[in-house]
Amino acid sequence: MDDVTAYVQELGRSAREAARQMNRLDPGLKDRALLTMADRIEAQAADIQAANREDLERARAEGLDPALVDRLELTGDRVAAMADGLRQVAGLPDPVGAINGLSTRPSGIQVGKMRVPLGVIGIIYESRPNVTADAAALCLKSGNAAILRGGKEALSSNRAISHIMRTVLAEVGLPEGVVSVIDTPDRAAVGALLTMPEYVDIIIPRGGKGLIERVAADSQVPVIKHLEGVCHTYIDADADLDQAASIALNAKTQRYGTCNTMETLLVDAAVAESVLPHLGERFRDAGVELRGCSRTRELVPGAAEASEEDWSTEYLGPILAVRVVADLDAALSHIAEYGSGHTDVIVTESYSRARRFLREVDSSSVMVNASSRFADGYEYGLGAEIGISTNKLHARGPVGLEGLTTEKFVVLGSGQTRG
Repeated sequence: MDDVTAYVQELGRSAREAARQMNRLDPGLKDRALLTMADRIEAQAADIQAANREDLERARAEGLDPALVDRLELTGDRVAAMADGLRQVAGLPDPVGAINGLSTRPSGIQVGKMRVPLGVIGIIYESRPNVTADAAALCLKSGNAAILRGGKEALSSNRAISHIMRTVLAEVGLPEGVVSVIDTPDRAAVGALLTMPEYVDIIIPRGGKGLIERVAADSQVPVIKHLEGVCHTYIDADADLDQAASIALNAKTQRYGTCNTMETLLVDAAVAESVLPHLGERFRDAGVELRGCSRTRELVPGAAEASEEDWSTEYLGPILAVRVVADLDAALSHIAEYGSGHTDVIVTESYSRARRFLREVDSSSVMVNASSRFADGYEYGLGAEIGISTNKLHARGPVGLEGLTTEKFVVLGSGQTRG
């Protein structure tokens, strides 16, 4: 335990020093490093996949869930996507150093805000080794140092990827401490990372609810997180019902295992009889199990009875909770009680109801007449994201490069003194 703590603290010291050095280096070095890393990952794809096969063999021998094994696997296409992701991040506008809102005060001083890196970011994640490249790239581009702790199931893959990245950092003249990967499966390493506020500025957990709850409970460092994506779509009395059906189907069936997938469908009682029977058939044809209120079960034969727990469950699979509500007020009350603050949607042709929904739903993304599956950094024009935040401080919603920075006031004067 002492050895693990000392090891993680040394990574923290190195990362803190690297973060300080980033402020005085040529910004172009960041892009050069990312592009070189992309080339090197492609050139060494065979080595990465060989390391990944070690992880896959170990995972299967230990009986890891098949869904997790799938996330763990680095196919040729996934390795190529890692390299492409690095190039895309290199091509994004650099937020660091930008000065916004510069205004001249009566004293003659100019006051504005400059974007600056957060400092050292600790990222704890599970299964997907491609996160090693993605997270490191976003932190590097935004001028931060990163300490990465992947799951033990991906240890060999993460070692191979991080070796490439750290080699490139040294070659282009960036400090190696800009990207560090914790190279031990010992769980004590996570505990050490969470209790180093002197070295780590932000923790970002990416994984299941259990991991995120543990990090949020134990961390002495601020955490950017979301626990669950219990996302709602509300079909209003004034909705275009064809549009509503299309949006609801996409929000649930386009992909099941994502945090922006719809988990509860709310339907205004005024249109329930017109939309639910047909929509229920389409969900059934898509293989989705419906769990509904008594009115839903009347309109959709075969729907199971929803329990109280169903209204607050993130299924991450082909199950959907459906409730018929009296009106917009009832829908807003349901979302306030059972929602997770991730993404919620109204389908309506009423401007006033859309505006109410946008104002009153307290979620990181609130949408009108669009699928919840759009709650994504790439779809929002951020280029890439490190995760979704349901925090109200510091970042909220998809966290891209700007979300990995903060602002400081800058003042430009010409000799002014205060009387």
